[in-house]
Amino acid sequence: MTSTREDPPFGRTLCAMVTPFTEAGTLDLDGAQRLAARLVAEGCDGLVLNGTSGESTTTTDEEKTRLVAAVREAVGDRTALVAGVGTADTRHTVELARAAGKAGADGVLVVTPYYSRPPQEAVAEHFRQVAGASELPVMVYDIPGRTGTRIEPDTMIRLAEHPRIVAVKDCSYDFLGTQKVLALTGLAYYAGCDEHVLALYAVGAAGCVSTVANAVPAHIAAIPAAFDAGDTARARALQLAAMPLIEAMTGAGLPGTVTAKALLARLGLPAGPVRAPLLPAGRAAADGLLARYEALASG
Repeated sequence: MTSTREDPPFGRTLCAMVTPFTEAGTLDLDGAQRLAARLVAEGCDGLVLNGTSGESTTTTDEEKTRLVAAVREAVGDRTALVAGVGTADTRHTVELARAAGKAGADGVLVVTPYYSRPPQEAVAEHFRQVAGASELPVMVYDIPGRTGTRIEPDTMIRLAEHPRIVAVKDCSYDFLGTQKVLALTGLAYYAGCDEHVLALYAVGAAGCVSTVANAVPAHIAAIPAAFDAGDTARARALQLAAMPLIEAMTGAGLPGTVTAKALLARLGLPAGPVRAPLLPAGRAAADGLLARYEALASG
Protein backbone atom coordinates (compact mmCIF):
# COMPACT_ATOMS: atom_id res chain seq x y z
CA MET A 1 0.00 0.00 0.00
CA THR A 2 1.44 3.34 -1.06
CA SER A 3 1.52 6.39 1.18
CA THR A 4 2.02 9.13 -1.38
CA ARG A 5 0.13 12.42 -1.46
CA GLU A 6 -1.39 11.46 -4.81
CA ASP A 7 -2.70 8.11 -3.56
CA PRO A 8 -3.16 8.30 0.22
CA PRO A 9 -3.46 4.94 1.96
CA PHE A 10 -6.80 5.51 3.68
CA GLY A 11 -8.42 8.24 1.61
CA ARG A 12 -8.12 11.99 2.05
CA THR A 13 -10.97 13.08 4.32
CA LEU A 14 -11.45 10.69 7.22
CA CYS A 15 -14.03 11.18 9.93
CA ALA A 16 -13.15 10.23 13.50
CA MET A 17 -16.63 8.81 13.92
CA VAL A 18 -18.44 8.81 17.23
CA THR A 19 -19.82 5.51 18.49
CA PRO A 20 -23.62 5.79 18.75
CA PHE A 21 -25.25 4.36 21.86
CA THR A 22 -28.87 3.78 22.71
CA GLU A 23 -30.49 5.82 25.46
CA ALA A 24 -29.85 2.82 27.70
CA GLY A 25 -26.14 3.13 26.96
CA THR A 26 -25.73 0.02 24.80
CA LEU A 27 -24.09 -0.10 21.40
CA ASP A 28 -26.40 1.21 18.67
CA LEU A 29 -25.29 -0.68 15.58
CA ASP A 30 -28.22 0.48 13.46
CA GLY A 31 -27.41 4.08 14.33
CA ALA A 32 -23.73 3.50 13.56
CA GLN A 33 -24.61 2.14 10.14
CA ARG A 34 -26.86 5.10 9.36
CA LEU A 35 -24.28 7.62 10.55
CA ALA A 36 -21.49 5.93 8.59
CA ALA A 37 -23.58 5.85 5.41
CA ARG A 38 -24.31 9.58 5.76
CA LEU A 39 -20.65 10.44 6.29
CA VAL A 40 -19.60 8.52 3.21
CA ALA A 41 -22.41 9.98 1.10
CA GLU A 42 -21.39 13.51 2.10
CA GLY A 43 -17.70 13.33 1.32
CA CYS A 44 -15.73 11.16 3.73
CA ASP A 45 -13.63 8.61 1.86
CA GLY A 46 -12.40 7.07 5.11
CA LEU A 47 -13.76 6.43 8.58
CA VAL A 48 -11.84 5.95 11.80
CA LEU A 49 -13.76 3.78 14.25
CA ASN A 50 -13.00 3.14 17.91
CA GLY A 51 -10.74 6.13 18.24
CA THR A 52 -10.77 8.87 20.85
CA SER A 53 -13.98 10.32 19.41
CA GLY A 54 -15.41 6.79 19.40
CA GLU A 55 -14.96 6.45 23.18
CA SER A 56 -12.54 3.56 22.76
CA THR A 57 -11.52 3.61 26.40
CA THR A 58 -15.04 2.71 27.53
CA THR A 59 -16.10 0.21 24.87
CA THR A 60 -15.38 -3.49 25.22
CA ASP A 61 -13.30 -5.54 22.83
CA GLU A 62 -16.46 -7.24 21.60
CA GLU A 63 -18.19 -3.91 21.00
CA LYS A 64 -15.21 -2.65 19.02
CA THR A 65 -15.24 -5.70 16.76
CA ARG A 66 -19.01 -5.60 16.27
CA LEU A 67 -18.86 -1.91 15.35
CA VAL A 68 -16.24 -2.49 12.65
CA ALA A 69 -18.21 -5.40 11.17
CA ALA A 70 -21.49 -3.45 11.18
CA VAL A 71 -19.99 -0.37 9.53
CA ARG A 72 -18.24 -2.50 6.93
CA GLU A 73 -21.61 -4.05 6.11
CA ALA A 74 -23.14 -0.58 5.76
CA VAL A 75 -20.52 1.06 3.55
CA GLY A 76 -19.21 -1.94 1.63
CA ASP A 77 -15.97 -1.22 -0.14
CA ARG A 78 -16.81 2.42 -0.88
CA THR A 79 -14.59 3.73 1.87
CA ALA A 80 -11.56 2.80 3.94
CA LEU A 81 -12.12 1.73 7.53
CA VAL A 82 -9.38 2.33 10.06
CA ALA A 83 -9.96 0.69 13.44
CA GLY A 84 -8.55 2.18 16.61
CA VAL A 85 -6.77 -0.58 18.52
CA GLY A 86 -4.39 1.34 20.74
CA THR A 87 -4.10 0.52 24.43
CA ALA A 88 -1.46 0.86 27.12
CA ASP A 89 -0.64 -2.85 26.72
CA THR A 90 1.25 -4.07 23.65
CA ARG A 91 -0.18 -7.60 23.85
CA HIS A 92 -3.74 -6.31 24.11
CA THR A 93 -3.15 -3.95 21.20
CA VAL A 94 -1.92 -6.85 19.07
CA GLU A 95 -5.07 -8.84 19.92
CA LEU A 96 -7.31 -5.93 18.94
CA ALA A 97 -5.40 -5.40 15.68
CA ARG A 98 -5.90 -9.01 14.67
CA ALA A 99 -9.60 -8.88 15.60
CA ALA A 100 -10.05 -5.66 13.59
CA GLY A 101 -8.64 -7.33 10.51
CA LYS A 102 -11.04 -10.25 10.83
CA ALA A 103 -13.95 -7.80 11.25
CA GLY A 104 -13.18 -6.01 8.00
CA ALA A 105 -10.85 -3.11 8.80
CA ASP A 106 -8.46 -1.84 6.14
CA GLY A 107 -5.98 -0.48 8.65
CA VAL A 108 -5.41 0.15 12.34
CA LEU A 109 -4.89 3.32 14.34
CA VAL A 110 -2.36 2.74 17.11
CA VAL A 111 -1.87 5.35 19.80
CA THR A 112 1.28 5.75 21.86
CA PRO A 113 1.05 3.62 25.03
CA TYR A 114 -0.31 5.89 27.73
CA TYR A 115 0.23 6.30 31.47
CA SER A 116 3.45 4.23 31.65
CA ARG A 117 5.30 6.91 29.65
CA PRO A 118 7.76 4.56 27.91
CA PRO A 119 11.06 5.92 26.56
CA GLN A 120 11.45 6.40 22.84
CA GLU A 121 12.96 3.01 22.00
CA ALA A 122 10.14 1.30 23.90
CA VAL A 123 7.61 3.43 22.01
CA ALA A 124 9.18 2.39 18.72
CA GLU A 125 9.23 -1.28 19.70
CA HIS A 126 5.53 -1.13 20.64
CA PHE A 127 4.60 0.04 17.15
CA ARG A 128 6.93 -2.48 15.49
CA GLN A 129 5.40 -5.36 17.41
CA VAL A 130 1.87 -4.35 16.49
CA ALA A 131 2.81 -3.82 12.84
CA GLY A 132 4.59 -7.15 12.74
CA ALA A 133 1.73 -9.12 14.29
CA SER A 134 -1.00 -8.03 11.89
CA GLU A 135 -1.27 -7.90 8.11
CA LEU A 136 -2.96 -4.50 8.28
CA PRO A 137 -1.18 -1.22 7.58
CA VAL A 138 -0.70 0.99 10.62
CA MET A 139 -1.57 4.63 11.23
CA VAL A 140 0.49 5.88 14.17
CA TYR A 141 -1.42 8.24 16.46
CA ASP A 142 0.76 10.94 18.00
CA ILE A 143 -1.21 12.80 20.67
CA PRO A 144 1.08 13.58 23.61
CA GLY A 145 -1.49 15.81 25.28
CA ARG A 146 -3.51 12.68 26.08
CA THR A 147 -0.86 9.97 26.32
CA GLY A 148 1.86 11.90 28.14
CA THR A 149 4.49 10.73 25.64
CA ARG A 150 5.53 12.34 22.37
CA ILE A 151 6.71 10.30 19.42
CA GLU A 152 9.83 12.29 18.67
CA PRO A 153 10.54 13.10 15.01
CA ASP A 154 13.64 10.92 14.96
CA THR A 155 11.60 8.01 16.32
CA MET A 156 8.97 8.59 13.65
CA ILE A 157 11.66 8.56 10.97
CA ARG A 158 12.86 5.16 12.22
CA LEU A 159 9.30 3.83 12.31
CA ALA A 160 8.85 4.82 8.67
CA GLU A 161 11.32 2.08 7.75
CA HIS A 162 8.74 -0.59 8.68
CA PRO A 163 6.80 -1.57 5.55
CA ARG A 164 3.42 -1.67 7.32
CA ILE A 165 3.77 1.62 9.21
CA VAL A 166 2.42 3.93 6.53
CA ALA A 167 0.59 6.87 8.11
CA VAL A 168 0.38 9.25 11.06
CA LYS A 169 -2.56 10.95 12.73
CA ASP A 170 -0.83 14.09 13.90
CA CYS A 171 -2.02 15.78 17.08
CA SER A 172 1.49 16.68 18.22
CA TYR A 173 1.14 20.45 17.85
CA ASP A 174 4.77 20.44 16.64
CA PHE A 175 4.56 21.85 13.14
CA LEU A 176 8.33 22.00 12.76
CA GLY A 177 8.80 18.37 13.78
CA THR A 178 5.98 17.28 11.49
CA GLN A 179 7.57 19.01 8.51
CA LYS A 180 10.89 17.35 9.31
CA VAL A 181 9.27 13.91 9.12
CA LEU A 182 7.33 14.83 5.98
CA ALA A 183 10.56 15.92 4.30
CA LEU A 184 12.50 12.76 5.19
CA THR A 185 9.93 9.95 4.91
CA GLY A 186 7.06 8.69 2.80
CA LEU A 187 4.68 8.60 5.74
CA ALA A 188 1.18 9.82 4.93
CA TYR A 189 0.40 12.52 7.47
CA TYR A 190 -3.19 13.23 8.47
CA ALA A 191 -4.11 16.35 10.45
CA GLY A 192 -5.78 15.11 13.61
CA CYS A 193 -6.68 18.63 14.79
CA ASP A 194 -9.36 20.34 12.73
CA GLU A 195 -7.74 23.75 12.98
CA HIS A 196 -4.72 22.32 11.11
CA VAL A 197 -6.52 20.71 8.16
CA LEU A 198 -5.44 23.28 5.57
CA ALA A 199 -2.09 24.23 7.11
CA LEU A 200 -0.84 20.65 7.21
CA TYR A 201 -2.30 19.82 3.81
CA ALA A 202 -0.51 22.79 2.29
CA VAL A 203 2.90 21.38 3.28
CA GLY A 204 2.23 17.90 1.96
CA ALA A 205 -0.11 16.01 4.28
CA ALA A 206 -2.30 13.27 2.83
CA GLY A 207 -5.49 14.58 4.41
CA CYS A 208 -7.20 14.77 7.77
CA VAL A 209 -8.88 12.71 10.47
CA SER A 210 -11.63 15.08 11.54
CA THR A 211 -13.92 15.09 14.56
CA VAL A 212 -15.85 18.08 13.20
CA ALA A 213 -16.68 16.03 10.10
CA ASN A 214 -19.20 14.11 12.19
CA ALA A 215 -21.42 17.19 11.79
CA VAL A 216 -20.19 18.84 8.57
CA PRO A 217 -18.50 16.17 6.43
CA ALA A 218 -19.04 17.95 3.12
CA HIS A 219 -17.51 21.19 4.38
CA ILE A 220 -14.38 19.51 5.75
CA ALA A 221 -13.96 17.45 2.56
CA ALA A 222 -14.20 20.61 0.47
CA ILE A 223 -11.06 22.12 2.03
CA PRO A 224 -8.47 19.74 0.53
CA ALA A 225 -10.58 19.42 -2.62
CA ALA A 226 -10.37 23.18 -3.22
CA PHE A 227 -6.63 23.14 -2.58
CA ASP A 228 -6.16 20.28 -5.05
CA ALA A 229 -8.14 22.22 -7.63
CA GLY A 230 -5.71 25.11 -7.30
CA ASP A 231 -8.27 27.37 -5.61
CA THR A 232 -6.24 28.16 -2.53
CA ALA A 233 -8.33 31.24 -1.78
CA ARG A 234 -11.43 29.07 -1.51
CA ALA A 235 -9.60 26.51 0.61
CA ARG A 236 -8.58 29.31 2.98
CA ALA A 237 -12.12 30.69 3.08
CA LEU A 238 -13.57 27.27 3.86
CA GLN A 239 -11.06 26.67 6.66
CA LEU A 240 -11.67 30.05 8.25
CA ALA A 241 -15.44 29.77 7.89
CA ALA A 242 -15.32 26.51 9.86
CA MET A 243 -13.22 27.94 12.69
CA PRO A 244 -16.11 29.05 14.96
CA LEU A 245 -17.57 25.54 14.84
CA ILE A 246 -14.13 23.95 15.21
CA GLU A 247 -13.47 26.09 18.27
CA ALA A 248 -16.83 25.19 19.80
CA MET A 249 -16.36 21.49 19.16
CA THR A 250 -12.70 21.02 20.01
CA GLY A 251 -11.40 24.10 21.80
CA ALA A 252 -14.07 25.14 24.27
CA GLY A 253 -13.09 22.89 27.17
CA LEU A 254 -15.30 19.91 26.36
CA PRO A 255 -14.01 16.72 24.71
CA GLY A 256 -14.80 16.43 21.03
CA THR A 257 -16.85 13.31 21.68
CA VAL A 258 -19.15 15.25 23.99
CA THR A 259 -19.63 18.17 21.62
CA ALA A 260 -20.03 15.99 18.53
CA LYS A 261 -22.71 13.87 20.18
CA ALA A 262 -24.51 16.95 21.48
CA LEU A 263 -24.62 18.52 18.02
CA LEU A 264 -25.58 15.30 16.25
CA ALA A 265 -28.45 14.88 18.70
CA ARG A 266 -29.69 18.41 17.93
CA LEU A 267 -29.54 17.56 14.24
CA GLY A 268 -31.57 14.39 14.75
CA LEU A 269 -28.66 12.14 13.78
CA PRO A 270 -27.50 8.94 15.54
CA ALA A 271 -25.36 9.65 18.57
CA GLY A 272 -26.90 8.85 21.93
CA PRO A 273 -25.30 9.51 25.29
CA VAL A 274 -21.63 9.48 26.23
CA ARG A 275 -20.30 6.93 28.67
CA ALA A 276 -18.92 7.76 32.10
CA PRO A 277 -16.62 9.26 33.11
CA LEU A 278 -17.71 11.72 30.40
CA LEU A 279 -20.79 13.81 31.03
CA PRO A 280 -23.13 15.22 28.38
CA ALA A 281 -22.91 18.80 27.22
CA GLY A 282 -25.25 21.19 28.99
CA ARG A 283 -28.08 22.98 27.23
CA ALA A 284 -26.12 26.21 26.80
CA ALA A 285 -23.22 24.40 25.16
CA ALA A 286 -25.55 22.47 22.87
CA ASP A 287 -27.35 25.68 21.91
CA GLY A 288 -24.04 27.31 21.07
CA LEU A 289 -22.95 24.35 18.94
CA LEU A 290 -26.20 24.42 17.00
CA ALA A 291 -25.95 28.18 16.45
CA ARG A 292 -22.44 27.88 15.01
CA TYR A 293 -23.48 24.94 12.85
CA GLU A 294 -26.41 26.92 11.45
CA ALA A 295 -24.21 29.95 10.82
CA LEU A 296 -21.78 27.80 8.87
CA ALA A 297 -24.56 26.07 6.93
CA SER A 298 -26.16 29.38 5.97
CA GLY A 299 -22.94 31.17 5.12
